[in-house]
Amino acid sequence: MSAPPFASLGPPPLPMGCTQERLGPNGQPYYFNAHTKESTYVRPLPSIPNATAAVTTKKEKPAVKTPIPGTEWMRVKTTGGNTFYFHKSKKTSLWTVPEEIKDALEKFEQEEAKAIEEGKLKAIREEEEAAKRAEEERDREVERIKAEVQNMVKRKAQGDVPVDEVVVSKKPKLEEKAEEDSDESEEEDWQREAAEQLAAEAKVERKRQEEEALKEKELAEQEAKALQEKQIKIPDRVDLSIEEGKALFKTLLREKDVNPLHPWDTSLPLFVSDPRYVLLPSVSTRRDAFDEYCRERARELRQQNVKKEKEAGNPKDEFDRLLATEVKSTRLSWGDFRRSWKKDRRFYGWGRDDREREKRFKEHLKELGEKKRAASQKAEFDFFALLRENQLSQDAVWKDVKRSLTRDPRYDAVGSSSLREELFKTFQKAQEKGRDEKTATIEDSPDNGKMDVDIDENERRRLRKEKAVREREERVRIERGIVEANIGRSRNELNKEEGERDFRTLLTDAIREPQMTWESALPQLQTDPRFRNSPLPVDQMLHLFHTHIGHLRGKHIKSLHTLFESYAPSLATDFKSIPIASLLSSLPVTKLGYTANVLEHEFEKWQRERTFDSRKAFDDMLSENSFVEFWGRLGKIGGEGVDGGVKADDTGEDEGEGGGGKVDMKALAKNVDVREMEKVLKNDKRYITFDHVPEQRERWIRDYLSNLSAPKLSVHLDAPS
Repeated sequence: MSAPPFASLGPPPLPMGCTQERLGPNGQPYYFNAHTKESTYVRPLPSIPNATAAVTTKKEKPAVKTPIPGTEWMRVKTTGGNTFYFHKSKKTSLWTVPEEIKDALEKFEQEEAKAIEEGKLKAIREEEEAAKRAEEERDREVERIKAEVQNMVKRKAQGDVPVDEVVVSKKPKLEEKAEEDSDESEEEDWQREAAEQLAAEAKVERKRQEEEALKEKELAEQEAKALQEKQIKIPDRVDLSIEEGKALFKTLLREKDVNPLHPWDTSLPLFVSDPRYVLLPSVSTRRDAFDEYCRERARELRQQNVKKEKEAGNPKDEFDRLLATEVKSTRLSWGDFRRSWKKDRRFYGWGRDDREREKRFKEHLKELGEKKRAASQKAEFDFFALLRENQLSQDAVWKDVKRSLTRDPRYDAVGSSSLREELFKTFQKAQEKGRDEKTATIEDSPDNGKMDVDIDENERRRLRKEKAVREREERVRIERGIVEANIGRSRNELNKEEGERDFRTLLTDAIREPQMTWESALPQLQTDPRFRNSPLPVDQMLHLFHTHIGHLRGKHIKSLHTLFESYAPSLATDFKSIPIASLLSSLPVTKLGYTANVLEHEFEKWQRERTFDSRKAFDDMLSENSFVEFWGRLGKIGGEGVDGGVKADDTGEDEGEGGGGKVDMKALAKNVDVREMEKVLKNDKRYITFDHVPEQRERWIRDYLSNLSAPKLSVHLDAPS
């Protein structure tokens, strides 16, 4: 029995505005869209009704910030029409109205509403007054025009009869009546003339408006015509060789930045509408040029990646650069440095283990210390040179001298003001000693005003040697002063470190309550000799005290969170469902001094943090699961994929009548829905955590699947013949 004949379906109808297919210069049909003024070789598909365009939502930003009187809060209205409240000191934001500002906010909103209402009433009154003034002005204008008309009528009536021809006589009543009728008819004639004049002016105005509208219409038509002429037109015929056409076609692909790993069918819509597409005579020639472009472009990308890897250098250089840029102080410990940078590729990319990295870290600290000492010595020598250049007097005072030195960069090179003063005193002492020795030498010298002009060469040599010795001794004295200053400074730093360590030990021994303040702890600390003999300043002691209190509070808060976890193992647990009385009597709560309200706030904060961490772990679970990843991406492939399916394994037996077959992976992916994925994930703890919100959990899985992309398809290049 033969199969029924295949009924071929016609092509889908063209969308609105598209004309029927036309033939291009090479005989290939193309289509023209009258609305967009564009031509394409791909048959356009009909528009799908009720298709909703993707709306790109802009990021919501603050629009209006209004301070709330009497508080440190601000009411912020966003561009999306939402409102939240911001604390200026604490830098915190809340979507709900805080309890502490409810009354102030209500009063402020009432005043604001009252001010808005008063503004509206004021605007209404101003509009009414303006309308009233306009009405009065219109009435006055009407009265003025009416008076002018009456005066004009009177003047016209009086001008008909000259004054010298007026004869006073007694006229009959009939003549008087005729004169009155004549006056009325003249007034009617004048009014008719005025109406005709106004109608003529209105007609002229209307004609002018019609002419302007016609001009605007002609201008719009000219612009549309010019725009249409600017559209790229496909040339009727271009005589190019195959090589020239390929070169232009590859240039087109480079301009469109076509991915060399994408197949021909996927990349075709990117450049099919370009006029350069038809420069090659056939589709096979275009595909050959496309394959050549893919090979060349892939080779270029590989070379670029190799070049980037070479530029990156070896891991040891990266580690040394990290040390050079981030380690600026010799006081930095290895533990702090490792804790800050252990997740950085430059840190873990070099070295067998942390021992090797720590060894290099200590070597760098030693090098850094030597550089700093060399820079410090150079700055001190330059400072002494600066003092010598100024030729200071013997009784000079540092307070007056430093004013003339502040603009010199060698003055700022010595970072400490106390060190500058110390170096100045050392320089003065050296100058005094050198001056005394020089005076004694000059007094003992034979050239003390009486030296003979014909002194021999040996005496001059001896004087030069003595001068060199004096200069050498002066340099030695200066260097000795610098060394003594460095020793004193190092001794002070050592005493400071020892004092800091002793004070920390004192705090550990004496302060064990996290609620204790500095004022309440000061009498207890003053009884200890480690406090009285400490070389630390008060502000540093206060800083160490607050750091110690923060450490104590952190330990108790961590213990409190452990209690929360034992009483509320689920994210759905409410604060009211846990034993509050037992919590209030626990050690962490009593140490921290929390009330029921503060405890509830801490519990809600802990639940929010735990929910956030659990949500992040849920996303990690989805990304780690290979079943979800494979079938989720496979469902995004259109049709049957690139090769039309996956061949089934040959078993030696014919499968069906045709012998052999294919497994359509797309069809299999459609059968794997969210329920199948939930069966795979149901035993994972990160999945069980959200059992109280199954609908929301399912929506998260669907959102994750919708954001997955189709698996990357390999490009099969033709083997060279």
